[in-house]
Amino acid sequence: MKLFYSPGACSLAVHIVLHEIGQPFTLERVDLGTHKTVHLDDYYRVNPKGYVPLLALDDGQYLSEGPVINQYLCDLAGRQDLMPAAGSLARYRVMEWQCFITSELHKGFGALFNPALDTAAKTILSSAVHKRLQWVSQQLQGKQYLAGDTFTAADAYLFTVANWAGYVNLELVDCSALQAYQARTTARPAVQAALKAEGLLS
Repeated sequence: MKLFYSPGACSLAVHIVLHEIGQPFTLERVDLGTHKTVHLDDYYRVNPKGYVPLLALDDGQYLSEGPVINQYLCDLAGRQDLMPAAGSLARYRVMEWQCFITSELHKGFGALFNPALDTAAKTILSSAVHKRLQWVSQQLQGKQYLAGDTFTAADAYLFTVANWAGYVNLELVDCSALQAYQARTTARPAVQAALKAEGLLS
């Protein structure tokens, strides 16, 4: 399999899960400004959506959308610690977190990277994202990870998105549980491997 990625983007969550499950894969970096890769003059040819992640499967098909890719990978590897069994409430809890991160955090952060956004709009959006991160931090009180003591695919996603706070000058000093969670997650071997491969960690 091949993962099309951009360093530090939401594709990092898939990259982490690939390392967690020990699945052989290759990487192809996408320049999201030019929509080119090392082998493609036009990334839109393989992904008309134009963004990452995109997973090229061994049979020639492509799968997009990070949370769905991670569900596929965890099921493929039989890793019910990362994605609990289909039909179980535990699985729906992980999916619940995936949906929250997608709609309430990912999209909010994404807008803050827009250089055309004026200061007033950024202030409003930053406040909204910060409020949601404070809530997440509260949910992490007394827990190692989102679902309890077990790292799941939702944690790979939250780690990736929460990491963007540093890129948009969003202070998390009042989110101590989240800060501790980020440090704990960074220490995982799979996370270290993904960060190093993307040039985000020396």
